Amino acid sequence: MTRQTNDIDAEVDVLGLLCPLPVLRLRKVLAGMAPGSVARLLASDGASWVDVPHFCAEAGHELLEARDEGGIKSYLVRRGAGGL
Repeated sequence: MTRQTNDIDAEVDVLGLLCPLPVLRLRKVLAGMAPGSVARLLASDGASWVDVPHFCAEAGHELLEARDEGGIKSYLVRRGAGGL
């Protein structure tokens, strides 16, 4: 059975928090999840638009989706098999 991108295992609401807190909170949540699990991050910090993709690439996670709707950034991240 293939996982769908809309199968969200955890939601991380970091609205109002500034860099580096959004990525640090995402990292902490992903650390407690099984590889292949999906987390949704909701952020308002504009720097997250650069920070989240960079974090995913460096840590071996898959950025499934990134959206900006009215200043609220939404990211879907699949936890990778490697370390954090």
